[in-house]
Amino acid sequence: MKTIAVAKGYLMKDALHLLESVGIVFDMNVLESRALSFVDHSKSWTLLAVRPWDVPVYVARGAADFGIVGYDVLAEQQQHVSVLKNLKFGPCSLILATVLSDSPFVLEHNVRVATKYPKCAERWFCEQGIKVRLIKLYGAVELAPLTGLADIICDLTATGTTLKENGLSVVETLFSSTAQLIANPSAMAFYYDDVSELLSKLG
Repeated sequence: MKTIAVAKGYLMKDALHLLESVGIVFDMNVLESRALSFVDHSKSWTLLAVRPWDVPVYVARGAADFGIVGYDVLAEQQQHVSVLKNLKFGPCSLILATVLSDSPFVLEHNVRVATKYPKCAERWFCEQGIKVRLIKLYGAVELAPLTGLADIICDLTATGTTLKENGLSVVETLFSSTAQLIANPSAMAFYYDDVSELLSKLG
């Protein structure tokens, strides 16, 4: 039986629709159930509903053969997984944002950056030749520039609504992110025919 780890939250609904489109249908209502693992009708697949940040870990360490997770998580973690396909749903962007002002924000050395994506932020600023002071946060990143904790934030946004509601504006877009189908390299080789059939169905 093959195992696929799928990120809970905003990617799950589209992921389930995608799996159903290729014949992987689950008995239980995954979206409403409190269970964390589900077996499909054919008894060929087990779905693990896990936090987005845990999906690459499960796949890289072989606890799951495949996974569906956002590119942003892959870019931050850089786990040893194989990316099979860009699934093109769940679009969002990793951006820099700060307090809305009439004057343009100037990126300069030693700017304080609050973020849940320190590795992505560090790589991007390094490419720009700018030395920054990174502040790792786990939530409510938008508060950082409003309270004086940081000058700017590096965070994920889909619609920009939360930024606007907190008086922030986008300064720069680092990259765009969508859901990705990933695999454990060993599992991909072991299930080569299944992978080929799955990718063929996905188009």
